[in-house]
Amino acid sequence: MTRFDTKLAHLGRASAHAARTVNPPVARASTILFDSLDQLREARADVPFDTPRYGIYGTSTTFELQTAMAELCGTESCIATGSGLTAIAATLSAHARQGSSVLIQGDVYEPARVFAERELADSCEVRFFETVEELEALVNADTSLVFIEVPTSLTMRIIDIARVVASARRVGAPVACDSTWGTPRFFDAHALGIDISIHAGTKYIGGHSDVMLGLTTGTYEALAPTREWCVRFGSTAAPDVCWLGLRGLRTLSVRLERHQASALKAARWLEQQPQVVRVLYPALPSDPDHELWRAQFSGAPGLLTVELVACDEAAYTRFIESLELFGLGASWGGFESLVLPAIPHSRRGLQPQPDEGRLVRLHIGLEDADDLIGDLAGALEEL
Repeated sequence: MTRFDTKLAHLGRASAHAARTVNPPVARASTILFDSLDQLREARADVPFDTPRYGIYGTSTTFELQTAMAELCGTESCIATGSGLTAIAATLSAHARQGSSVLIQGDVYEPARVFAERELADSCEVRFFETVEELEALVNADTSLVFIEVPTSLTMRIIDIARVVASARRVGAPVACDSTWGTPRFFDAHALGIDISIHAGTKYIGGHSDVMLGLTTGTYEALAPTREWCVRFGSTAAPDVCWLGLRGLRTLSVRLERHQASALKAARWLEQQPQVVRVLYPALPSDPDHELWRAQFSGAPGLLTVELVACDEAAYTRFIESLELFGLGASWGGFESLVLPAIPHSRRGLQPQPDEGRLVRLHIGLEDADDLIGDLAGALEEL
């Protein structure tokens, strides 16, 4: 059996053979021409939408990325959209109907929660849960989808996927998961029973902070509602974006290994610092979800959250702004290290209490780990 890293190098290159190039060419097109009416009808009858028929359905470049991603995830199908949020919104919307309920983990990616509260709630009942026990109590015959994220954004909590899947199976509801953090390299979502796995290709798959991309994987049957929604609303990724996604896939594994090694080194160092209350990173043995991480993941990338000691706003600001190697900006998964204030949804709009620790999110990039630690050490002195 071909192993994962070999697949990264060789998948998604079928259209390169005719051009005699290593990388497939970018196929940009809106109109697709056919030799006969029968050929046109045959293309339109293709239900998975992986035959060129019109630009909104994709070109050969789109299909190369989708085929590669599906195989890397051990499933049949993939849908490429313009962003990770679009992929999430499409999946949630496709399963929302009057009289149904969509159950969503509370600390998911903030824009996904906002979409559910402000848009999705007009189409169905939306209910949030924090623990697997709460989910088990909420699941009923009206549940049309269970949506989770592992680990959760900012709080870095890991839920027991086996129990989530078992609860959803009892009422015939599919399970969708934001799998961006682990990527297919560290997290085999479908093997764990997840029906719909969503990746913000913007992050580790793109890898260079220069692409917006969403990738949703699953069987043809599991993705049918989402695919139909994407077609109706014209939601697709542009060929150039898909080409950049393919480029990023080639080096995904080697980049993740470096992210992981540096993040572990930095996290272990941070744990020992007096200005740090705790490090939220499931790969650390001290993390409360470490055993779940070991059971469900094969690795951990470079994103983690740090709880700093209680401090005033001025000291918190000095810590962040004194970092020289960490850029101050949203997103993560690129080659560069980043820092961002971490405010969980439950704390939005609330003023920090005097004795409350302050959270920051760190993305450990591909710089030398010792240089990053030195940068963090200097910033911690500001506290």
